[in-house]
Amino acid sequence: MQTHSSHPIRVLCSRISEQLEQSVTVQGWVHAIRNLGRLAFVHVRDRSGIVQCVLEGELAEMTLSLESVVSVTGLAVEASKAPGGLEIRASAIQCISAAAAPLPFEINKKTIGARLDTMLDNRVLSLRHPKVHATFHIQAALAGAFRDYLTERDFTQIFTPKIVASGTEGGSNLFPVDYFGRPAYLAQSPQFYKQMMVGAGYERVFEIAPVYRAEEHNTSRHLNEYVSLDVEMGFIRSEEELMDLEQDMLGYMLRKAGAECEAEFALLGVELPVPHDIPRIPVAEAQSILQRKYGKTSPKGDLDPEGERLICRYAAEQNKPAFVFITRYPREIRPMYAMPAPEDAALTASFDLIFNGLEITTGGQRIHDYDELTASIRGRGLLPEHFESYLDLFRYGMPPHGGFAIGLERLTSRLLGQPNVREASAFPRDRMRLTP
Repeated sequence: MQTHSSHPIRVLCSRISEQLEQSVTVQGWVHAIRNLGRLAFVHVRDRSGIVQCVLEGELAEMTLSLESVVSVTGLAVEASKAPGGLEIRASAIQCISAAAAPLPFEINKKTIGARLDTMLDNRVLSLRHPKVHATFHIQAALAGAFRDYLTERDFTQIFTPKIVASGTEGGSNLFPVDYFGRPAYLAQSPQFYKQMMVGAGYERVFEIAPVYRAEEHNTSRHLNEYVSLDVEMGFIRSEEELMDLEQDMLGYMLRKAGAECEAEFALLGVELPVPHDIPRIPVAEAQSILQRKYGKTSPKGDLDPEGERLICRYAAEQNKPAFVFITRYPREIRPMYAMPAPEDAALTASFDLIFNGLEITTGGQRIHDYDELTASIRGRGLLPEHFESYLDLFRYGMPPHGGFAIGLERLTSRLLGQPNVREASAFPRDRMRLTP
């Protein structure tokens, strides 16, 4: 019977230092080649890093192309001039899978010298670049920290449908689906379902899942499919409690991601912000600040992209990190379930969080009274019977509740200083892109 005992055990590049003066086998992609005739230096990259392999004699004459998958066996030794201070003196090399040449672009430089569209057209290749690779390690750490923080505070992770009968906000930005001959849509948000789970007695819930927006935008800040980090909790006193939670949670997420991805943040040259005492500015006051400080006129009851950038600049000038909560949005521009502000029913107990010039969060307290919610739906020109399964929840006792949602790609791109949110999506979906 054949066994695997004769096969060499693979060692990750990052663990070579533990195997000095021993024979090791590394497997990965050819990151760089420097050929000096009967001597060649081949850098092999795996998920953990890069190691230099020294090939001599016949081994050096082997034809290799960049990004080919190889297996190299040899003696691990210290080498002061090699990357990381060590190298493998190869005794054997195998090309497992040869890469086509030339590549669409080089990925062994500090940055990829290609347009973003070219990088996205060849996404699997661009994802191999160490800096791009680092982006998604960091993003995974952020999502994991989000889950850990909430789980530790007695929140339950939920999984809600992504094929729904109607939109959560009564809008038209929906992708239609033929559901066995009946009309259905891709979910814009898990909003209704996370409220249902609060009302079902779970009280505190969260979800990490894709959402879909059929918006015609084609900008650096919009995706038509993105990952939403959703939170909903019952028995809140006001939306202030939600902002307290998010501020503390973001601090935890950034600290944990920073510890887990120290090398990745260093590679990208990113200094982590520390969100604390995030200012909470009513939108009307924010508009007044923008007009007074920058001569900026804003749309009614809201901030446009330039306004978001400027209000973060203002916050930074006040010796605060580039986080700003904008509060008290008018009811007319908020969803039907937004709770009216206690001091003025024309405003809502809602907020956005702006981070480094871009809105990454929308949240607030929700209406929990059946009659008030029904009236709000009618006030939007919508029919309550179209939301019957949602409204039924409120017939049977619903606590005061609220929540928020963070766009994971926006959070990642703002944290890493990326100019286009597509850079923070492994396989972005926008108005023009459906592949790869």
